[in-house]
Amino acid sequence: MKRLLLVILCFILGISGAFANDTVPKPTFNGNVIEGYQPYIAKKDEVIYSSSNYKISKFDPTVKTNIEGVNSPGARGANQLVIYTPHCGESTETNEYGYEAIVVGNTVVELSGANSPIPKDGFVISGHGKAKTWITNAVRIGTKVYVDLENMKIYTYVTSESYLYLANKKLEDTEQMIQFYSQRNPNFNPRFSNMYIEDAKKYIKKAKKNPQSVKKNVSLSIEASNDALRNIIPHKPDEMKGVWLRPVEKSPFEIRNTVKKLKKLGVNTVFLETFYHGKTIYPSQVMAKYGFVPQNEIFAGFDPLEVWSEECKKEKIKLHIWFETFYVGGDGSNSSPQGILFLNPAWGNKMKKDYAAINPSKVATEHNGYFLDPVNPDARKFLLELLEEIIVTYQPYGVNLDYIRYPQAVSEANSWGYTQLAREMFQAQYGVDPIDITSNEMMVAWANFRRSYVTQMVKSAHALCKKHNVYLSAVIFPDRLAALLYKLQDWREWSQLNYLDGVTPLFLTCDARTAGRAITKVAESITPKTDLYAGLFVTFIGGSPDDLIRQIHESRKLDTKGVILFDYAHVTNRYTDALSMFFRAKEIIAQAPASDDKQKNDKKKEKKKKLNWFFSFD
Repeated sequence: MKRLLLVILCFILGISGAFANDTVPKPTFNGNVIEGYQPYIAKKDEVIYSSSNYKISKFDPTVKTNIEGVNSPGARGANQLVIYTPHCGESTETNEYGYEAIVVGNTVVELSGANSPIPKDGFVISGHGKAKTWITNAVRIGTKVYVDLENMKIYTYVTSESYLYLANKKLEDTEQMIQFYSQRNPNFNPRFSNMYIEDAKKYIKKAKKNPQSVKKNVSLSIEASNDALRNIIPHKPDEMKGVWLRPVEKSPFEIRNTVKKLKKLGVNTVFLETFYHGKTIYPSQVMAKYGFVPQNEIFAGFDPLEVWSEECKKEKIKLHIWFETFYVGGDGSNSSPQGILFLNPAWGNKMKKDYAAINPSKVATEHNGYFLDPVNPDARKFLLELLEEIIVTYQPYGVNLDYIRYPQAVSEANSWGYTQLAREMFQAQYGVDPIDITSNEMMVAWANFRRSYVTQMVKSAHALCKKHNVYLSAVIFPDRLAALLYKLQDWREWSQLNYLDGVTPLFLTCDARTAGRAITKVAESITPKTDLYAGLFVTFIGGSPDDLIRQIHESRKLDTKGVILFDYAHVTNRYTDALSMFFRAKEIIAQAPASDDKQKNDKKKEKKKKLNWFFSFD
């Protein structure tokens, strides 16, 4: 059950209470103290390669016990390192601006970007800012952990056991993938891959026998597992292979070069950020009509969207308009005389604590930016006019609505939607100003009221796209309950009402199993008529290439319509080799077994390449 963030959520979920941490007893599981809360004692012959420690800011933080995190999802403040246990609920509820390690017992079993599941027999280490940097440098899968509750410090140890844990995990994952494709494809021949698997097992045995050479043999084992992986992942020609892309190209020549690179990589769909931070990348007559900046100044002198549209058509790449719906950027975009909120301050959203203020509220957890009020009909009318201009002028394949929600609420005082217009409209309908609500029934009605206007925007966009035969999708938050309650985004209803052709949830994790669980939950909540595309965050948070491979595999296992990478700026050369097995292959080819001698020679050639992108503890 989710941790209490808003008073309104108490009445919807029927939960209450906050967990104070005046005294912190050692957590237990099945009657025993969890290993991670006891000092780590190395086994006989176990080698400790490195260790580190960091001060714990808060244990099981809440908005009541952690003042620094009162405005932040998960009650994790800036630069804080916090520990989440099952007392906090099923997940950490954090945002994507941190980094997290999931610990079972005393071993790190998964790494994640945000909103990580909290194991019943363990905890989650979560960090932001400086603490995030420490986790990134000190913690890997397999790392041993000791949480010293008395002194509020955390200790980490990278040992020979850490290396062995990771090698076995990679081997297990690869064997499961071989089994999966063997069962799904009767023509699949795993013989070559199995030879690499045998090598991986051999190196693990060597590592166990000689702890002093663990790093070398584990590295070779993981290399063999990844070589096996490279031989089993088939190409799916009908699968979306997409990227979200914020344009930085300032000339037609630069755009043509980028499109060619995308084509070479194997990308077949681009989600091009077209309206963001309150400005358009193209010269907009609608923006000019409203008195707004007619075009983002960095693209002055030409029409990037026209060039992107032409070049994508040449390369047979589908172009979707990535559209920041209710988010209009920070002061830089709105303080100028042509800024959207400078000219229309009443369009801006407000927190409850700022209800009497003249100006809209900043969203501290979202780049200190501003949101439009979904209840405001003039703001919605403007956005729909802008969308229609884009659709009619440039004829994209699709539109991808982002920020189609309220800012995330993290406390009652910091809940959103308390504009003068929204309050007056609600009071006219229900007879009470939302500021003065005291009854449970009215709190629920107020949440439904605001949520309905987000849905109204989706409905209107659907009608517009259907009129012009344009595909409509939306970026959604995978945790349906959190999206519904904290961001007032009811994407399940959108699917049930057929307002969307597809959803593009973003999975903020490096771990394939975590991503797989989240994909499954989304798939279970939408109708068969709604396409599901997995938005992968691995490249953005710096996960390994094999993390990316395994998440694509999870997406395929669950029969999604494809994957979208967030975002193109972070798809560096580090990932292109890994992506080649999914994106660039022309067709699925069942492997013909080669002669044993030829296979051995090929393996030797592969090993000489020394592919070291997959693993580094140093």
